[in-house]
Order: sequence, then structure tokens, then C-alpha cells
Amino acid sequence: MQWIWPLLLVFTLTSCGGGSRALAPVGSYGYESNQRKIAKTPYSYTVKKGDTLYSISWRYGMDYKELARINGIRSPYTIYVGQKLKFRGSTSSTRAPSSSSSSKQKVVTKPMTPVPKPKTQAKPTSQPATASTNSSYTGSQNLQWRWPTDGLVIATYSNSSSGGKGIDISGKAGQPVVAAASGKVVYSGNGLPRYGNLLIIKHNDVYLSAYAHNERLLVKEGEVVKSGQKIATLGRTGTQRYQLHFEIRRNGKPVDPQRFLPKQ
Repeated sequence: MQWIWPLLLVFTLTSCGGGSRALAPVGSYGYESNQRKIAKTPYSYTVKKGDTLYSISWRYGMDYKELARINGIRSPYTIYVGQKLKFRGSTSSTRAPSSSSSSKQKVVTKPMTPVPKPKTQAKPTSQPATASTNSSYTGSQNLQWRWPTDGLVIATYSNSSSGGKGIDISGKAGQPVVAAASGKVVYSGNGLPRYGNLLIIKHNDVYLSAYAHNERLLVKEGEVVKSGQKIATLGRTGTQRYQLHFEIRRNGKPVDPQRFLPKQ
């Protein structure tokens, strides 16, 4: 029976001390910034100090043009503190033809002389199509995208509802963050949860890009920046490691930045 006492002693020490290590939580605390979700869209939102129409629409994954249309806000999309913005506007209803117009259509039932459609009628439809195709606002073909900072991609884009809406790039404190393409700064601040010091750049009517977790913001709202221009220094505001969180959105919807950036 003497061998039982040492065995009981070992069991007691294990349950009180060293065995607790197996229960310690294990996780990657450096990549949590990329696991942010787009906030659920409320019925209305009250504008706070530091908000812009772009930052509000970015928070809820909405196109800023649509948000402006719903609230009757025209360019340059100025909003003010205390203003209430609606997110669900009434869709534009098409009017039914009036009785007078319908009666006119019924009267003219048989033309006196059938007139063939002239061939030149095809020109008006083809001209706008050509113009829109050549416009820089229809896509990113005229945008010269570049990497916003040097480093390894440590978290990639995911189109799932719970996935990351951009990429995370590792780096050192204070290293340069540059504009991925030319555009205008439409947000510079830290009012969006978990983004830290954030910049949003409008490149055209379709594309916006965002740069999060910066240490210092070097440009202000309304400032026009060129591709490759230094706009911030890399930091870890809103996260637990030094990194840049980078997003591109098309018409308010997140897209994979690595589809647009040149191969490393």
C-alpha cells in the first residue's frame, strides 16, 4: 500500500497547478482586425462630430451616392452634426399612364402610311455606350493601383459574411503608407470602430480605398493626393500589432484588393 501515497501526491499537484496550462486559450491576436463585419444597417443614423457621408456609408457597406440620393443630399455631400440620415428610402415609383394618354394611344390604332424606321436611329444608343465604356468612372482600368506599403500579406480578403473585407499587411512602426492610386481624401480620423486612425480616398465615382491602424495621418479631408504619395505612417491603432489594413470598395461593396494590386 505504500506505493499509493506517492501516486496520490502527484495527482494532487497536477490538478492544482501544472495541469491548468492545457486549459489556457490559444489564439492569434494579431489578425483580429481583418475579421471585422460590416455593421448592420439601421433605419436611421444621427451624424456625430467627425463623420462624413463617406465614413458613414463605409461603416454600413453602402454606396455613398445611394445614401445621398435617399436623403436628398447633393454634391459635395455636406452633412452636419445632429442631422438624421435615413438608410431605407422609398424606391422611385413609375407613374402609370394617364387616362388621357392611354386614350390617345387607342385613337391612333392604324397609321395612314407605314413609315419604316430609319437606319440612323441606331446611332443615339451606340454613342452613350461608347462614351460610358471610355469613361474612367466605369471601372479601374484607368487607375494605376500600387501597393500601399511594404510587407507581407498576413490576412487575405474573404467574401463571406464573417470574413475580412480587406487585407492586412505586416510592417514596422512608422514606415511609409502611400496612396494606392490618385484621388481625394474624403475621410481622415478615428471615428470608425476597430479601424484606428483611418484614411478613405475617393478615386472616382466607383472606387474608394481605405488605410487603417495608422500611427499618424499626414493628409486632411479634401486634400488631393497622387499615386505613391506618402499619406500616413504605419501603426497599430485599433489593433494589437503593427500592420496596415487595406480595403478597396466598388460602389460601396468590398472587393479583393489583390485583384487590383500588381503581383509582388
